[in-house]
Amino acid sequence: MKLHLSPLVRYVYLTLGGFIFAILTMGSYSLLLFFSAVLLLLLIYCLHPTHIHHWTLGLQMCWQTVWHLYIQYQLYWLQETPDSRLLLAISALMLMTQRVSSLSLDLQEGTITSSFQNSSQDLSVLIPFLSYSLNFPALLGGPLCSFNTFVQSVRQMSVTPHLTPYLRRLTSKILQVIILVWIKYPLKELLKSITFRVNSPCVCQNIIWIWILSLLLKMNYYAHWKVSECVNNAAGIGFHGYSHSGKKSWDGFSDGSPWVTEALSRPSAFARQWNRTTAVWLRRMVFKRSNISPLFMTFLFSAWWHGLHPGQILGFIIWSVTVQGDYKMHHFLHPMLTSKWRKWLYVCLNWAFTQLTISCVVVCVELQSLESVKLLWCSYIAVLPLLSVLIIIIL
Repeated sequence: MKLHLSPLVRYVYLTLGGFIFAILTMGSYSLLLFFSAVLLLLLIYCLHPTHIHHWTLGLQMCWQTVWHLYIQYQLYWLQETPDSRLLLAISALMLMTQRVSSLSLDLQEGTITSSFQNSSQDLSVLIPFLSYSLNFPALLGGPLCSFNTFVQSVRQMSVTPHLTPYLRRLTSKILQVIILVWIKYPLKELLKSITFRVNSPCVCQNIIWIWILSLLLKMNYYAHWKVSECVNNAAGIGFHGYSHSGKKSWDGFSDGSPWVTEALSRPSAFARQWNRTTAVWLRRMVFKRSNISPLFMTFLFSAWWHGLHPGQILGFIIWSVTVQGDYKMHHFLHPMLTSKWRKWLYVCLNWAFTQLTISCVVVCVELQSLESVKLLWCSYIAVLPLLSVLIIIIL
């Protein structure tokens, strides 16, 4: 006999899981998330949908920025290491900012399922909104999805799924996580090796050291994103229809494949695929809604959302310049790529350029502090962002 839980009960279970997870892992800092969730419900209940997005995004970003500045105060003024529970809470808060702003824009644009729009008459219909903001797979770092996609996934949950395909897809993704984690160990050994040194007078050794460091940092992200997919699939979330062969596809919640992303040969394509759901969110929140320099404003907003550390600001400025330079260079060279060997040469050289410029971005953004800026500018690899600036000026 199969058991079927009502959608409301499923929302409650997902929300309770989020509450318990937040309290156990973040302690008193879980209040940061609970405050945002309650604020969202109050705004949905009190404001007209046409006014809700600006209030939601503005208040949420201000709340998040206060805590980002507090972390900078601890790091740079007090010279203290922030509490790991606070850092975890801030990370979850950043992801919550994505969800609540996406939800508020859905409400403003009228794309939310009609049964949830008239929340002023029945408070129980606010429960799906609370579950969307606080469900435990999302707090674990799950990829962003729209509210309607979340609702559809919850309704399609099965208490007794077919065990064989269920275990097969989880095993496949867990193996990918293991491979990504394993790759980190030879990268760490290469960084320790005397063969590659950041302060080497040899140009190649100097650049390769920065590139290997960026690969190591990127592997942390790829493994984390794949774990998030596993958690969502284990909870029954992420069904994405059926493939051409008729099999169920569970890649609905994904931040992209590391193998596909690393093979990209253009910085602009890399920017769209890296942390894919966040890239889509930034495009929707800023790029499509900005009238003045949308590309630069998008990367500037991304730096704000990430925390406004010195390295992050420089990293996203480099990324915006690199993407703009890539557009100009591609537009200039594309008519000349008339033969296969020219196309292959262009792809190979552009792949190397993409890898090295993204290395500059990753090192700056991840190391955050002024030390990362000094590390970058003491390396020969710093020439590449300047090359993008030159391309923009000339073309």
